[in-house]
Amino acid sequence: MSAIGVDVGVRVIRRDFARDAQTLAVDLLGTTLARRLASGLILRGRIVETEAYIGVRDRASHAFGGRRTPRNEAMYAKPGTAYVYFTYGMHFCFNVVCAAEGDPQAVLIRAAEPLEGIEEMRDLRGMGAAASDRLIASGPARLCQAFAIDRELNAVDLVTSDRLWLEPAARSTRPTRRPLRTPRIGVDYAGAWAKRLLRFVDPETQHASRSPRPRTKRK
Repeated sequence: MSAIGVDVGVRVIRRDFARDAQTLAVDLLGTTLARRLASGLILRGRIVETEAYIGVRDRASHAFGGRRTPRNEAMYAKPGTAYVYFTYGMHFCFNVVCAAEGDPQAVLIRAAEPLEGIEEMRDLRGMGAAASDRLIASGPARLCQAFAIDRELNAVDLVTSDRLWLEPAARSTRPTRRPLRTPRIGVDYAGAWAKRLLRFVDPETQHASRSPRPRTKRK
């Protein structure tokens, strides 16, 4: 399958979301997250860190065992749907639904490098002037705050929405080296699944949520 961004126009289209979560998690590195605010201002950031959640057999997934609730219903929607959930009573997290309708796979967008609308992102984050731009969207909660993503955007179609979408990677924005792989963050409850190398990070970025550990072989 060709990489995302080849001859697909100005945004990622449906067929490019219709792939398994692990493949998509890699392919989304270097693509651009775009968010149009109510004011008309468009925020953009280059995706640099992702995590794959690979469906009903994945003990770290909200859909493990076929669980289906009002909270995670968007995971069962067509590829290219946004799945936004609230966690710890204070944070939102943004995921891209993939694979096929009815197969609840998704990719968590963990971090992005701000590109456009940076001052607005800083305001949304409540950041002081001395804070580093590297902290704006370095983590799933920070990213959602910086891009004003909340449950109102849950189940939005990223293929057709004028509020939230993804733009294909250009050659200049793709990682130049193979992504680093580590276990996912914050899923210790998932047993052996917590050790799976399903977190992917652009090895050259300074905007990741935390420095990735060196690549290790799966035992």
